[in-house]
Amino acid sequence: QVQLVESGGGLVQAGGSLRLSCAASGRTFTTYAMGWFRQAPGKERELVAAISWTGRRSYYTDSVKGRFTLSRDDAKNTVYLQMNSLKPEDTAVYYCAAKRTEVLLTQGYDYWGQGTQVTVSS
Repeated sequence: QVQLVESGGGLVQAGGSLRLSCAASGRTFTTYAMGWFRQAPGKERELVAAISWTGRRSYYTDSVKGRFTLSRDDAKNTVYLQMNSLKPEDTAVYYCAAKRTEVLLTQGYDYWGQGTQVTVSS
């Protein structure tokens, strides 16, 4: 079992930055692929970014490429989503997800956090 706790959300003006954190419990964090999803009101949940268990492979959805960076600190059992040049359309609840696997995952995660709200004002 893995428990995920997100933090770092908030209200920011367009063009600003936020860094989301996802702290994971458990001693096998290094064997988990991690992802960040978001869900805006009235929209389906979408994958924003993902990182493999080694940290060598990553995925970003087109709308955030060049603006968001996903990283992991295995010593702290934490993944980070650095979000720069934020836009109003980035407004959503952001969820951290994990699955014990060696592959880079775009779906099929087993564990989810409770979510953190990100609101970008224009």
